[in-house]
Amino acid sequence: MDAESTQIQQAQLAAILGADPAPFETLISHLMSSSNEQRSQAESVFNLIKQNDPNSLVLKLGHLISSSVHQEARAMAAILMRKQLTRDDSYIWPNLTESTRSAVKNLLLSSLQSEESKSIIKKLCDTVSELASSLVPENQWPEILPFMFQCVTSSAPKLQESAFLMFSQLAQFIGETLIPYITDLHTVFLNVLNNSSNPDVKIAALSAVINFIQCLTSSSDRDRFQDLLPAMIRTLTESLNSGQEATAQEALELLIELAGTEPRFLRRQIVDVVGAMLQIAEAERLEEGTRHLAIEFVITLAEARERAPGMMRKLPQFISRLFANLMKMLLDVEDDPEWHSAEVKDEDAGETSNYSVGQECLDRLSIALGGNTIVPVASAQFQTCFSAPEWQKHHAALIALAQIAEGCSKVMVKDLEHVVSMVLNSFQHPHPRVRWSAINAIGQLSTDLGPDLQIQFHQHVLPALAAAMDDFQNPRVQVCDQAYLLHYLSKYDLSGSNFQLVIRLIEQEYRSSFHFLQAHAASAVLNFSENCTPEILTPYLDGIVHKLLLLLQNSKQMVQEGALTALASVADSSQEHFQKYYDAVMPYLKVILENATDKSNRMLRAKAMECISLVGMAVGKEKFKEDAKQVMGVLMSLQGSQMETDDPTTSYMLQAWARLCKCLGQDFLPYMSVVMPPLLQSAQLKPDVFITSADSDNEIDESDDESMETITLGDKRIGIKTSVLEEKATACNMLCCYADELKEGFYPWIDQVAPTLVPLLKFYFHEEVRKAAVSAMPELLRSAKLAVDKGIAQGRNESYIKQLLDFIVPALVEALHKEPDIEICANMLDALNECVQISGSLLDERQVRSIVEEIKQVITASSSRKKERAERAKAEDFDDEEGELLKEENEQEEEVFDQVGEILGTLIKTFKGSFLPFFDELSSYLMPMWGKDKSAEERRIAICIFDDVAEQCRDLALKYYDTYLPFLLEACNDENTDVRQAAVYGLGVCAEFGSSVFKPLVGEALSRLNVVIRHPNALQPDNVMAYDNAVSALGKICQYHRDSIDSAQVVPAWLNCLPIKGDVIEAKAVHDQLCSMVERSDLELLGPNNQHLPKIVSVFAEVSSLYWQGSCLGANCQSNGKFVEAATTDTASSNPGLHVVVLAASAAAGVADNSLNVVVVTDDACSNS
Repeated sequence: MDAESTQIQQAQLAAILGADPAPFETLISHLMSSSNEQRSQAESVFNLIKQNDPNSLVLKLGHLISSSVHQEARAMAAILMRKQLTRDDSYIWPNLTESTRSAVKNLLLSSLQSEESKSIIKKLCDTVSELASSLVPENQWPEILPFMFQCVTSSAPKLQESAFLMFSQLAQFIGETLIPYITDLHTVFLNVLNNSSNPDVKIAALSAVINFIQCLTSSSDRDRFQDLLPAMIRTLTESLNSGQEATAQEALELLIELAGTEPRFLRRQIVDVVGAMLQIAEAERLEEGTRHLAIEFVITLAEARERAPGMMRKLPQFISRLFANLMKMLLDVEDDPEWHSAEVKDEDAGETSNYSVGQECLDRLSIALGGNTIVPVASAQFQTCFSAPEWQKHHAALIALAQIAEGCSKVMVKDLEHVVSMVLNSFQHPHPRVRWSAINAIGQLSTDLGPDLQIQFHQHVLPALAAAMDDFQNPRVQVCDQAYLLHYLSKYDLSGSNFQLVIRLIEQEYRSSFHFLQAHAASAVLNFSENCTPEILTPYLDGIVHKLLLLLQNSKQMVQEGALTALASVADSSQEHFQKYYDAVMPYLKVILENATDKSNRMLRAKAMECISLVGMAVGKEKFKEDAKQVMGVLMSLQGSQMETDDPTTSYMLQAWARLCKCLGQDFLPYMSVVMPPLLQSAQLKPDVFITSADSDNEIDESDDESMETITLGDKRIGIKTSVLEEKATACNMLCCYADELKEGFYPWIDQVAPTLVPLLKFYFHEEVRKAAVSAMPELLRSAKLAVDKGIAQGRNESYIKQLLDFIVPALVEALHKEPDIEICANMLDALNECVQISGSLLDERQVRSIVEEIKQVITASSSRKKERAERAKAEDFDDEEGELLKEENEQEEEVFDQVGEILGTLIKTFKGSFLPFFDELSSYLMPMWGKDKSAEERRIAICIFDDVAEQCRDLALKYYDTYLPFLLEACNDENTDVRQAAVYGLGVCAEFGSSVFKPLVGEALSRLNVVIRHPNALQPDNVMAYDNAVSALGKICQYHRDSIDSAQVVPAWLNCLPIKGDVIEAKAVHDQLCSMVERSDLELLGPNNQHLPKIVSVFAEVSSLYWQGSCLGANCQSNGKFVEAATTDTASSNPGLHVVVLAASAAAGVADNSLNVVVVTDDACSNS
């Protein structure tokens, strides 16, 4: 900037900051200008002042707030002041002089007292609260709390309200600093809620009370506010009784927040509180919004199961009332003519807000309370509805049935016949909306109650759905309900010649409704087939495919789209069985793909892509490859065209390419140069996130984009465009798919994909994006390693793999540390495990240490969560239903422990003895997992980790035997079969590698193994794996500690346990051991006079038979392909002239005729053989 410009700018700033307030106010008004240029210039000047003279800036803002006659200017100044005093990048308080700070405080408080505009007062309260939250904890604003208490006791409602608004925010920001004033606050709150006549003051006080209760960590402190609860509810009811529903709705929203965060605070008075809410919900004179909020309160209370488990299930009378109210809301549906038009955009026609809220709340209620509570209540309601003449009640019952299925699935699946018959009976109802809801219910039940529904009732459901797709053959409805017909006739003028016209219009309307039903029936086929095995589906394929092909020829796009989706699902479920229909189906699909080019047909074309790719995957490469070339030509053409941002083709094409890759394998590589650029572009999409103040007058515009969702977090309103997130998630999943399928063929893209996906390990806007990124990490490493190993990595060597490893592993570890979702934590551990397996010793000590440190954190966090659940189980309202939910949560938690065991096992196998220092560090975390108070899965994992140490570290692990073997021996007789299996396997390992350290324990080990082997149910499916491992351990004791046992007793006992058939790995080892013992003519094995030889022969025979049947239980024995001579000198001497030769079958001796021959020959025969 030249000198002249600098002088002009300085003069301008001097004028703005001079004594005359007008220039500064003009600047503030320009910041609100609709002119981008003017606003941009004003922002530059404002920021320049902030940078060069922050003291003058805040003083000017303060004076403008207190003295401007223009309300807009005062409001804007208050907003700007708050931004400068908020602890973020704009925070300038530390840069102000002490005199400026004092002046700002005084200006803010005096403005609060003098301001008359409610909206500006609220902004000032926000500003004061923001500043106080920074200063009060440091005792830098001692005047503020006395000022607030003074305002609370003021006679001016405006000041009272202001004080409570500030108390409310400070309770959120720095609640702990207010706890010393708990007695004074209780008195103030109680007095105002009971005695104030001003509704605004009472709402502000209610907000303050609720926020203060939430900041209290002590239950005894919260209990001191129990006596306020009646007054809090009275604040709500008095507003309703005086017709102030807007105030009542504010109160309800505050109480909903309390129900979600501190439900147990309500427990002592739960009957009165919930009763009051249900009265509001049932009061038809009130606005829908008010009634919906009352319902939301009760639903929120039901959902707060982590803080108040089982509490709402103790109120069955209220559950029944709530359910009845929600069912009544489902009756609020109009038979809108647009619904019958068979257009997707009209599928919700006639549905009111009552109907939508009722649907959503039934779903949430059933998930929150479970089937044992909901199903009895629902059954009584459904019975009444199905026996009523009104179609709306039938429709409501079917919609409700579909909505509760997810939450009640465990109970409903026990009475499937009744559930299915209720729905199928409605397939013949005269009203199309009832038939539609029946089809909808079958589709939803197929998802929520599958695969039980498919297995037990496919013979009823599939024919019913096929019949529903036949409706186009009978387009005219024979209306049985005269009132229903009159309803339609009443819309038309029936005089004179209009009669025939009206009849045709009615026919057309009903014909359209049948199209709607056909499309929905096809969609239900999709839901049903997703949980179907090919065996269930195949008998029905002829009829289903024929009907779906007929629907493809329908003139209605909605019907065609439904048929395409159903065909895709049927092909996917039936797999190679679909080859029979390929030649009939594919021509239709290609015609749609090539000709559906209009904008109105975009979704139809997208569905055709989906269907073609799934059909191709089902029938396989050989059948599909010729058509695949043509299809990919069309896709490549589309890929190169300009598509609008809302075109569904993009997302569908991403997935279609990936399926084609799975189908064609390496033959897909030539197309990757076309596929990858737009795929990477989609994966790199930035989320459209809009953040405003929660109390901002500028709402995030959702009207033009249904994919925009908003949430409020604290004082911020966040809007996220979910369509962008979905596209991003799809693209990330596809990248993972390509890496997995193409292996080393994906190598050329690793350098672009890795920097794209690694940062997405911490993409917290969308779980599916994170999951895809996590899954891709080992696939990228594997691709790189295979490319290097096969010499196709363009000259790169192992150092490239190391470089990629150094990029991926630290990022995975860091993401694991911050991951909030338990399932994704388990996925990350699994991915880390795979990375270690792939990279092996390339992992350096620093990386191993980071993994070990994170494992410690994972174990600690998981244990803490389990303790929290254990505390929940002690709650006074805890019940069986809650116990089931808790069990599911703990099972998910055990998946984390399982993955911890897997990755530690891999590290031990990879680094062996050099990992032992890390194992020593982990011991304090692992030892508690052996405790009887831990779950069976935790005990099993702890045992497996020690098994790995003993097996991989051998002599170096002997020092741990004294500590761990007593636990191992005790666990051999654990009540859980998986724990027993791990323990007896460990005994076998210790017997093999424990040398003299194990010798003193041989006797006890035999005793423990004997209990497992001789258990009456040892060979039951649940126990056979433990049995097989016990037999294997017994064999190792026979092999390595023969001198410490009575071998004449133990070895035959071991032989009598053979063959073992459950654990294939142990079976091979054990049968190999048997072969070796036969080869060396083991005396104890053969027994006196070869008396055990028949048993040996029968074992070989059975193993041989199983081997040739494909069970692979044979041994990899050195005697393959030759006779195993079982005769010994003793045998020959005791049986003169007799040699016994065992021809070992299959794996034991290489016989290829599925037999084992015992050849008994004389001396003469032997001499000739």
